[in-house]
Amino acid sequence: MRILITNDDGIHAAGLALAERVARAISDDVFVVAPESEQSGVAHSLSINDPLRLREISSRHFAVKGTPTDCVIMAVRKLLADKPPDLILSGVNSGQNLAEDVSYSGTIAGAIEGTLLGIPSIALSQVYDFFAGRQHIHWACAETHAADVIRRLVAAGVPPGVLMNVNFPNCRPEEVKGVAVTMQGQRSNDLMHIEDRKDGRGIPYYWISFRRGNFTPGPGTDLEAVEANKISVTPLRLDFTDHPTLTRLSAVFE
Repeated sequence: MRILITNDDGIHAAGLALAERVARAISDDVFVVAPESEQSGVAHSLSINDPLRLREISSRHFAVKGTPTDCVIMAVRKLLADKPPDLILSGVNSGQNLAEDVSYSGTIAGAIEGTLLGIPSIALSQVYDFFAGRQHIHWACAETHAADVIRRLVAAGVPPGVLMNVNFPNCRPEEVKGVAVTMQGQRSNDLMHIEDRKDGRGIPYYWISFRRGNFTPGPGTDLEAVEANKISVTPLRLDFTDHPTLTRLSAVFE
């Protein structure tokens, strides 16, 4: 099995190295093509007004001056065009990709692009306490459990037009309480706010931020699973069509 690894945290990210170790436990045919610098929050953006710069870091390791989407396209259509990957892993992201995060995430976007190109794709993220900081990430959780989850997903089969979103909970490996197959959750929109700041010259600027708040995750959601120390596996469809509304509107416009 040929595995391609990408991410949105950049070519030197700890989670990318972790993903490579996990991939090498599954296959000896592994390539890494990741952004030159961090691309968190770029979603499924594509570079069409700037050239793509490709730099070989070492054997089978390449950095692209572009987005995660650019990286997957460059890998599949250029670097590995003669023998495309059989599986794409995007991550392991530093932080969760749950609920509405999937709309913003470059990690998810890497898996989306792989799915669009007809390749089974899995996004991997390690949850941590946003307010405690990145120095407290339980990377060992993803490292211990990722290979088994990936093998089981591949064996089960990833349908065309579907990508798998896997989130590892914020706990030590031995504290994981199983795997939950979940649906995408939804947070309270009150948690996001604009933080007012001033620079050294007293000129105001603004920062999109998040704050703590009372919130109960919906049952069966990715948010509920990770809160219960379970690995969340969420199948996401590329088809955004809301079919019940489609049927209702078809009657309206007859």
